[in-house]
Amino acid sequence: MLLAELVTTSQAVAATGSRLAKREALAALLRRCPPGDVEIAVTYLAGDLRQRRTGVGWAGLRGLPAPAESPTLTLATVDAAFERASRLFGEGSATARAAVVADLFGRATAHEQAFLRGLVSGDVRQGALDAAMLDAVAAAAVVPLPDVRRAAMLCGSTADVAVAALTGGTEAVRALGLVVGRPIRPMLASSAPDVAAAFAKAAGDALVLDAKLDGIRIQVHRDGEQVAVFTRSLDDITGRLPEVADVVRALPVRSAVLDGEAMTLDGSGRPRPFQDTASRTARQHTATPPPDPAPTAEATATPIGDLSSPAEVPAEPALAAPVPGTVTPFFFDVLHLDGEDLIDRPLRERLARLDAVVPPPYRVARVPDVGVEEGRRFFADMVAAGQEGVVVKSLSAPYEAGRRGAAWVKVKPRHTLDLVVLAVEWGSGRRQGWLSNIHLGARDPASGGFVMLGKTFKGMTDEMLAWQTDRFLGLEVSRTSYVVTVRPEQVVEIAFDGLQRSTRYPGGVALRFARVVRYRDDKTAAEADTLDTVRALL
Repeated sequence: MLLAELVTTSQAVAATGSRLAKREALAALLRRCPPGDVEIAVTYLAGDLRQRRTGVGWAGLRGLPAPAESPTLTLATVDAAFERASRLFGEGSATARAAVVADLFGRATAHEQAFLRGLVSGDVRQGALDAAMLDAVAAAAVVPLPDVRRAAMLCGSTADVAVAALTGGTEAVRALGLVVGRPIRPMLASSAPDVAAAFAKAAGDALVLDAKLDGIRIQVHRDGEQVAVFTRSLDDITGRLPEVADVVRALPVRSAVLDGEAMTLDGSGRPRPFQDTASRTARQHTATPPPDPAPTAEATATPIGDLSSPAEVPAEPALAAPVPGTVTPFFFDVLHLDGEDLIDRPLRERLARLDAVVPPPYRVARVPDVGVEEGRRFFADMVAAGQEGVVVKSLSAPYEAGRRGAAWVKVKPRHTLDLVVLAVEWGSGRRQGWLSNIHLGARDPASGGFVMLGKTFKGMTDEMLAWQTDRFLGLEVSRTSYVVTVRPEQVVEIAFDGLQRSTRYPGGVALRFARVVRYRDDKTAAEADTLDTVRALL
């Protein structure tokens, strides 16, 4: 298939706000897509490359050749070029990679070049969200949508489901079940402003409250002595968290899929700053030898029922208590245990199975079937202990992988700061032509100036984008092609989930998950929160 066909579809999807129209445009493309190109097409329309790392960034897209006059590039040609770039390492690789990129872009038309830039930068925004793509796959392959959605949840890949649906139909899609060693999409929680609202929103007659830990979401698979640790985004980080793998390897089970959080504790048992844990997943940790590699798809293809019987399982090693300073797993759900898939079982049953194999030091704190008042006390206790809050869960609900519904409802204390806008970045995609990403600063009484704490484009409506474009152009001091620096006058109320130490910003602190609540015209910049206030919160 020509890249130009896919680019035209992407443009059509971006031009409409109708989900039905998006689905039909995507389905039409998939129907005429050759089987060998389906995985590439679905991946590109999701705004991703198949290669996790290519070594190509914005710097590598400067000084590119002029666009071609007519389209000749195929999806396979583009994918092969990025594959070549991803395999270049060592001396001379930068030059060789630049040659690959120049050759690829020199064969692309202007529209194709723009699309390829978006793929490289992760800035393809045509509105083809995963749900719309799954709808399109079901329509193009004439496969029941519930089957397509379930398969995507259990195999963690829309592209894999698309290939199965368009080449093997309903039977192939239904064969994509849970496989130990292959991550599934995690169940997600919706939000509520407080515990009472969470109780009212949560589905089910009987509820349980879990602590919401200030760690990283992990999904751990075990098959015999093989253990694999995956992130929420399904990245394999087994080699970076060997102590997590060791904990699961010591459990009295033959096979399991566990859902939980990983967190670093201090000597008193309180969580260390989030970034202490997150930094371990961002780079290779070599202090402890990594465990055996995760099983491949081929290695896990044997039916799970063919594993040895419980009587043949060797004795498990003793499980030591959590050690301060190491990354410790805390589990709150079990999706598979010793040959039995549990995702369709009610949470009540899954928790009983979890409690039978995971000792208390490695389970998330939980209070069962309580009322609102006791739930509020538990929430206060968890926040006081340094955690993020609580999750209210229905005991009758199955594990809805990849879904965010009323079966799980999270409650976190909302922190807000009144900060000052220091600069604004021009938007892209559907925000093209608007000032979008705002640079946020706290007042520094010592210098009389402002210190940057981070950026955000979250929480902005179209009306807000239009307003702030006019407002900040009126405050403009200088600009580059990308950023407009403004007079530090406009105060904005920012909600955020937490703070972390930062070497990127001069104040040594940065906001986590910042989002706009409202612009404060009732406050002057002199009344904004100070850097001392922010550091005190940290």
